[in-house]
Amino acid sequence: MAEIVNLRLARKRADRAEREKRADENRARHGRTKMQKQTEARVEKTARMALDGHRRDKPQGEEKP
Repeated sequence: MAEIVNLRLARKRADRAEREKRADENRARHGRTKMQKQTEARVEKTARMALDGHRRDKPQGEEKP
């Protein structure tokens, strides 16, 4: 006799496997390494500091005596 297979569960397993495969491909294609994220954060921080340094009027809490 053949083994009884629940087709609904088999289809769900196949769908999950396909979604996981697609997610892995997207992670590889669009993901960034830790070093890339750190570099981008550092560049953003530097740009923000440069922009804040050119402000004419300081925000309320940052006034110097």
